[in-house]
Amino acid sequence: MPHFLSKSTAFRQGGNISHSCCNYINNSLNVKLEGGLVDLGSILSVKNLSTWFYLEEGVLKAVNDVSFELSENEVLGIVGETGSGKSITVRSIMRLIHHPGKIVNGQVIYRGRGKEEDIVKMDEDELTKIRGKEISMIFQDPLTSLNPLYTIGDQLIETIMQHQDVDRATAWKLAVEMLDKVQIPEPEKRMNSYPFEFSGGMKQRVVIAIALSCNPKILIADEPTTALDVTIQAQVLELMKDLQKELKTGTLFITHDLGVISAMADRVMVMYGGRQMELAPAEELFHKPMHPYTNMLLKSIPRVDIKQEKLESIPGQPPRMIDVPDVCPFAPRCPRRLDKCAKELPEFKELEPGHYVRCFNPVEFGGDVNAK
Repeated sequence: MPHFLSKSTAFRQGGNISHSCCNYINNSLNVKLEGGLVDLGSILSVKNLSTWFYLEEGVLKAVNDVSFELSENEVLGIVGETGSGKSITVRSIMRLIHHPGKIVNGQVIYRGRGKEEDIVKMDEDELTKIRGKEISMIFQDPLTSLNPLYTIGDQLIETIMQHQDVDRATAWKLAVEMLDKVQIPEPEKRMNSYPFEFSGGMKQRVVIAIALSCNPKILIADEPTTALDVTIQAQVLELMKDLQKELKTGTLFITHDLGVISAMADRVMVMYGGRQMELAPAEELFHKPMHPYTNMLLKSIPRVDIKQEKLESIPGQPPRMIDVPDVCPFAPRCPRRLDKCAKELPEFKELEPGHYVRCFNPVEFGGDVNAK
């Protein structure tokens, strides 16, 4: 599998790619390819999910007819440019969509409690039981997840006692164990520390500890390393990978960084304009991208395994998403567009086993994305 770093990462390093991050990604990929994919059964099924925002200027169709499965002990990476619908998709799964947004269609079937439950139809009492205990979430900025007025210990203990039938002494012990698990030095002492006393990387470790404190069956990580420098990013990714393997948590990992996804994901879903463009096992998607958008996206990313004369850019701008017609959203920027691309929406078809593509004119293996 090729190894990538995002433009933003390369830029932060002054044009030089960090060796620590590259080595981490290379080592992670070797483990993944040797171990293969693990599929222990679907714990989450998202079916035809659509989330729209009703604005004065029109309807913003942020997520349109998205469907996928998440298995136990699987990491599904969701990638795409800013505004592609990644974060709205996972917030819809957690029912964290507020006015003027609305889930207008679809199901989110959760199977973690011995039965099928549609999260879209749950009342607030049921959602409270699900969030944190069954499905937990890590956000991009740890500062928005931690209360500056309370100690780290208090915040961990509160989460544990809310979802587990334990007393405060037991919750304290469990909290210390979680801080130790996420490699916080002197965990008992740091229980009495406040968020401002931690570095950015340590804050994110604390957020991970809180998210995993009740051993959720599903973890949603929404750009969890974007706010960190590249060296700390690699450390946090390695920690998350180890914990996911240990706890066997089904994970949705959202990022715009293909280097991160290549290190973390078993399968990858590419989104653009609120729709799925491609879904495939990670190794296959990086080796054989079939959608023109995925192909061009990969060519725009710095690589460490081959010499690149220059990075290719994707011409044009992402769609505005207001009152968009049901046609291919990538058509205005696509070098392989056909006449019908601007008139019809391609189906999301399985072109090879486990490899789904939404395109009338997909790229053949080894083919030129610019050749029709």
